[in-house]
Amino acid sequence: MSIVTRKSPREIDLMRRAGRIVAEVLALVESELRPGISTAALDEMAERHIRDAGATPSFKGYYDYPASLCISIDDEVVHGIPGERQVRGGQVVSIDAGAIWQGYHGDAARTFVVGDVPDPVRQLVDDTRLGLMAGIAAARPGAHIGDISAAVEAIGAPAGYGVVRQYVGHGIGTRMHEAPQVPNYTTGQRGLKLVPGICLAIEPMFTLGTWECDVRPDGWTVVTRDGSLAAHFEHTIAITEDGPEILTSV
Repeated sequence: MSIVTRKSPREIDLMRRAGRIVAEVLALVESELRPGISTAALDEMAERHIRDAGATPSFKGYYDYPASLCISIDDEVVHGIPGERQVRGGQVVSIDAGAIWQGYHGDAARTFVVGDVPDPVRQLVDDTRLGLMAGIAAARPGAHIGDISAAVEAIGAPAGYGVVRQYVGHGIGTRMHEAPQVPNYTTGQRGLKLVPGICLAIEPMFTLGTWECDVRPDGWTVVTRDGSLAAHFEHTIAITEDGPEILTSV
């Protein structure tokens, strides 16, 4: 059985610094995201910011992943690899970023719309963010992992979205992926009881179609099986005596 670690106030402070750097990266990308910019250029500026801040990109080299960001466009759910392709107007662009500060990780993701998109697409993005915030609100001392899962699903399922099952949230600390897993759907199990010191990355992924996904031949890029659009939001949080604290904020 995987061991769930509780972080000390000092460790949470280090994660808070890592998380702030991640939040700065996402804000930087948002400010530069426009039609015509390449995903490689976004990745380069993100890596530069992380390293200039004295941190290390979490993703680069992780199982040989080649970049500092995951950039997933339209039907790509997660783990899209930056490259020479250019962003176009009308696209949905999900950015996942991670940084390591003195051995501790921060991990967060946001989905952006570029230019004009149909109302249902904008609603998908807004509702996925609401799913994240509902999951965070449920992460209180004495609650269980299953309460987070139910809160996320309660936003996505009634709206008719596909709630991705193959990829879930996770514990986080000195490793990017630690126990426990945090599903975005109810599993019939209450799961781990939440106590102060537990740190989690909560990350709902909703689609306009099926929840089923496939991996492209590059071995990384996850796409919806039916080609429907997807959105992804994530925050790293700490469970405190007073409730959840978002660590990936500016």
